[in-house]
Amino acid sequence: MPKRRLKLSTIIILFVCLVVLISLLTTDLLITDTTSENIENQLEEKALIVSRTVAESQTVKQGLQTDGKNGRIQEYAMTIQDSADVLFVVVMDMQGIRHSHPDPSRIGRHFVGGDESRALQGETYTSRSTGTLGKSLRAFAPVYDEEDNQIGAVSVGISLQAVESSIQQNHRRIIIGSLIGVLVGIVGAFLLANYIKRSLFGLEPHAIARIHEERNQMLHSVREGIIAIDSNGFIVLVNKSAREIFRKAGLHGQEPIGMKINDFLPGTMLDQVLSKKESDLDEEQTINGVSIITNRVPLVVNEEVVGAIATFRDKTEVNQLAEQLTGVQMYADTLRAQSHEFMNQLHVLQGLVKMEDYDHVHQFISKLVNHQAHEVGTVTRQIKDPAFAGFIIGKLSFAREANVELTLDCETEVPQPANPEVTHELITILGNVIDNAIDSVGERQQKRVHLTFSYIDELLSVTISDTGKGIPEEIQEDIYTKGISTKEGEHRGFGLYLAKRSIDQLDGSLEIKSTSAQGTTIVMIIPYQAGGEMDD
Repeated sequence: MPKRRLKLSTIIILFVCLVVLISLLTTDLLITDTTSENIENQLEEKALIVSRTVAESQTVKQGLQTDGKNGRIQEYAMTIQDSADVLFVVVMDMQGIRHSHPDPSRIGRHFVGGDESRALQGETYTSRSTGTLGKSLRAFAPVYDEEDNQIGAVSVGISLQAVESSIQQNHRRIIIGSLIGVLVGIVGAFLLANYIKRSLFGLEPHAIARIHEERNQMLHSVREGIIAIDSNGFIVLVNKSAREIFRKAGLHGQEPIGMKINDFLPGTMLDQVLSKKESDLDEEQTINGVSIITNRVPLVVNEEVVGAIATFRDKTEVNQLAEQLTGVQMYADTLRAQSHEFMNQLHVLQGLVKMEDYDHVHQFISKLVNHQAHEVGTVTRQIKDPAFAGFIIGKLSFAREANVELTLDCETEVPQPANPEVTHELITILGNVIDNAIDSVGERQQKRVHLTFSYIDELLSVTISDTGKGIPEEIQEDIYTKGISTKEGEHRGFGLYLAKRSIDQLDGSLEIKSTSAQGTTIVMIIPYQAGGEMDD
């Protein structure tokens, strides 16, 4: 059974509430302690001030000197007691006999509590004791006459119950404030949790971790190299395949993540995608001599470019796949064309046999055998690269199927190239140019395409001329641009673009001579270093 996980919102609420609660409890303890001490100090100070005030009163001094018989001390003490809101104000003489008390019946009796002796010796202080009015906080102050002789003392009491009540009242306020703080913390935690969850598209942390791990596994398992940058041009992602290509290009001495893209890969143009906000698809690029095919795409979130990503693959691998696909396609095209030719020839033979014209049957079969042997023999004898020769034979059959006369003239023998990549590029170039030529003569009365090869001084010259309708003058300058074509419809304008790019890759040249309604001649000169040749 999978382990049950708490939701992110629950974790945040619990954590925030716990932090707030601990903080408030700690604050409550500290404040309560300090506040209680402050309250007691304030009450002590209050009692001392009242006792000193009463001790300095002329009424008290005169009353003590006349033994307090006129009752003015009691009246004055009660007035101060009510004004200062204290438990009692007691004036005593040097024998500890009361001259004032909240209970008049206790006047004339000895002060109760046992803590008055220090006051009768001239000391001012506070103490706690139990008297006739219960437990109280007491402040004592001596009374002196005009000659500075002590004639008595004053005791001012504040009920300890009142002190505790004041402290408890203050503590209740702190608790109420703490509870309000906890409630505010809960609400804030709930709002914070919802905000974070919305920012994370409603995903829980374990789901985010799983998605992150899955993304990493997918990025590192794909064959294409992937590199991503942020909006400031710093590299944030490089997958395993990209690192292998960089290692092949000699860029394995430093960690790319965190570097500026132009510092790690000068001329990559990935940072330009950030500014122009447009994708660059199927572009060829060279990294330290390693050719790659790359796609560069901006990363847009909420209509804002937050980075860019490039996917790329070693062109050698792409070429190998292309050669395989080209070979299969060429083989299929050749079989289809030859099958179509063969069916037509069988129909002719069937008619001659039904007519019992066996002489013509013999002549027709001999002609077919000689033509096939001559065509295949001529191509394989003059073109030594078997893949290239097979390609030309396939195009001859394809042209016959399209009812186009494709002729071949090899002024010299064409050897097998030293670099197999050249064969691939030649197939790309001639495949597109020959197909364009066959298409261009499809609606013409004379449907002829002529192909000429010449190899001199390690230069291969290829001339293709047709009797098509030609290229209009207004688009001749832009004919190599992707998407520019003389034909209508979608997915057009790639043939000459791909041919020109392959010729540039081989450091060759391409020249087009075209006259409207008179046809087109294309001349290509390509550096071509001969390698091993096959025997005839």
